[in-house]
Amino acid sequence: MEMAKKAGLEASPDPDLAELIRQLDHAVDLGDAQRTTAAVKRTLSDMIRADRIRLPGRYFEALPDTYARRMLHRDEKRGYNAIVMTWGPGQGTMLHDHAGIWCVEGVVSGELEVVQYEMTDDTGGRYRFAPRGRVHALAGASGALIPPFEYHILRNALPDRVTVTLHVYGGEMTHCHLFEPSADGTYARIEKPLVLND
Repeated sequence: MEMAKKAGLEASPDPDLAELIRQLDHAVDLGDAQRTTAAVKRTLSDMIRADRIRLPGRYFEALPDTYARRMLHRDEKRGYNAIVMTWGPGQGTMLHDHAGIWCVEGVVSGELEVVQYEMTDDTGGRYRFAPRGRVHALAGASGALIPPFEYHILRNALPDRVTVTLHVYGGEMTHCHLFEPSADGTYARIEKPLVLND
């Protein structure tokens, strides 16, 4: 089945995942980042809360040293993709951006701590940020990043269980920038290539 092959779902023609992809296609076809991300957020929250996003077991397998990124679906025509991230206990990210690409993130299972930041200065290759909110997201919660508001830290909020999240990106995100703090309160920007763990 072409849908299953495109989605990275082997030969599993799950009707709920096919419906998820149909709704994501429709949302991306809206062509406007605000309207698209609002529609994707609604889709993820509604389908997760209705227990209609049931992922194959491999998406729940944590890696020992870092969170895992696994492709769920890539749409080359529309240019978006959906990545499942698997967070072991204590795993998280540094402060990072999304390389100028909009993103919607939904919690499939577990709990995610999200700290949002705004860049307040970028003088001479040094950056300053101000925290702009903290969210403790439970299963079914979703949120969006639309550049230039694209800076945050993510962390599995559970000390003893895996958390699984689904991220829909408005483009192929092959890298991001990490921001490493210094003693003077500024941050250095480091480019990080992003890989899939399939």
